Amino acid sequence: MHVGLIIYGSLDALSGGYLYDRMLVRALEEAGHRVTLFSLPWRSYPRHLADNWRLDWRARLLAAPVDLWLQDELNHPSLFWFNRTLRKRRPTPIVSIVHHLRSSEAHPRPLLHLYRQVERAYLASVDASLVNSHTTLSTVRALAPTHRPAHVAYPAADHLPAFPEIDAETIAARALLANRLRVLFVGNLIPRKGLHFLLDALAMVGEEIELTVVGSLDLSNDYTNLLRQKINTLHLHPQVRFVGRVDDATLVSLYRSHHVFAAPSYEGFGIAYLEAQRFGLPVIALTIGAAPEVVIDGHTGVLVKPGDSAAIAAALQRLNGDRSLLLAMGLAARLRYTLHPTWNENMNAAVRWLEAIATCAAHKRPVLTNQG
Repeated sequence: MHVGLIIYGSLDALSGGYLYDRMLVRALEEAGHRVTLFSLPWRSYPRHLADNWRLDWRARLLAAPVDLWLQDELNHPSLFWFNRTLRKRRPTPIVSIVHHLRSSEAHPRPLLHLYRQVERAYLASVDASLVNSHTTLSTVRALAPTHRPAHVAYPAADHLPAFPEIDAETIAARALLANRLRVLFVGNLIPRKGLHFLLDALAMVGEEIELTVVGSLDLSNDYTNLLRQKINTLHLHPQVRFVGRVDDATLVSLYRSHHVFAAPSYEGFGIAYLEAQRFGLPVIALTIGAAPEVVIDGHTGVLVKPGDSAAIAAALQRLNGDRSLLLAMGLAARLRYTLHPTWNENMNAAVRWLEAIATCAAHKRPVLTNQG
């Protein structure tokens, strides 16, 4: 099977969504399939919309000898209209890889209306959806009701190099012997990730809790400036450390040396939540998005309402003050990780589903919906 994968930018980009795409490509190639990458440069949303009428782009896709199209849903503005032509001219099935919808994020009302209309048109233009969680599937179904096939393939967290795996004794020593509670944030420094709410919470808890922030400072200058101003205003310099982007080995070291993971953001899945639990870190996340599919509230972490910095502060204070609770949640978090399927298991199941999509299309047979 020859698969065409459409993305923005490089497949090596550092994000959970691109990691998912890389793992899927690896599973496809290991199963003997050929994957050809079709990449568009990152540009503004209006310029992405104009891609639908770019003659060179249209000609390239129409001439591609592929048996199956995979389209990262991030590319929806560049494909929402052209997919109609692609489906008419070529019988090749189109499968969208949906990590989360742009219209699930907070935007000014006029923009949100635009995003919903474009994403709805895009989802109506594909033949099937490969999604990363049941939450994402629900948002897809709500925006574009359809009986078209869908498959849920969860991400995993066994991609990080961690040998030996952390054990109960190490988790216990970390929880019970350290003085200051060490909190870790990992993610792109953009408003959706909610780091500003975490800083507000840190200002409420006092100097006995410190925060390490992993993420590039170059993605959103306005937002990183806002973060720096907030740190200055709240006098948080002694408690906050920015380490920028790090390699996998350094990230593993940070997971091992911290007590709690906090990322109060809307996520279609949240790979970092599972990574943190692999190393016995309780997770502070939101009640919305897919976090409840990954984090068991009150057992492997704490779920708070969006924007509720006081609730984040209360959770941090409780875990800092009750180290037995911190230990119990850390051990439960580690167990939650061990019960989660691996990348190979989930991606191999996704490959078998994609093979069925292509086979049924070739024989003009319907594909039964598989929601994972």
